[in-house]
Amino acid sequence: MANEYNLRRLSPNEAREFGRMGGKASGESRRKKADFRKTLNALLTAEIDSPEWSPILESMGLDSTLESAVNAVMIKEALSGNVKAYEAIAKYSGQSAQTDADQEEQKIRTDRAKKARNQEVGNTDTAADGIQSFLSAIRPTEEELSSLFAEQEEVDENA
Repeated sequence: MANEYNLRRLSPNEAREFGRMGGKASGESRRKKADFRKTLNALLTAEIDSPEWSPILESMGLDSTLESAVNAVMIKEALSGNVKAYEAIAKYSGQSAQTDADQEEQKIRTDRAKKARNQEVGNTDTAADGIQSFLSAIRPTEEELSSLFAEQEEVDENA
């Protein structure tokens, strides 16, 4: 629970030391993840000598690697009715479950939500509105120019 004893400011030296320890831990964690990826990639690209899979993969013109065998097994599972295997294949092959209409509808909803949020916080000057107002200030219409000069003439007459 928070109280005055555990809510104290760190001295610059303490903050620096904690930051240094965090940086070292972060670097070690990144190295472990990189080593894991490197090992996994080495294993997946390793040649296999499986009497079951090598002839099949080679007849399809694929390398006889663990990666190819794993992908073939996933496809085999999907063909046998495993929906999870099918979803994984679809996900990693770049296919999307959403249709173009679904994606367009999602974009419209997102735009509406942004506009509603901007109105709530009072930020109604979006980038497009800002550009339009800038362009209209640079190129005023005849009506705007005549009203501007009429106001200036009134000021001169009253002075």
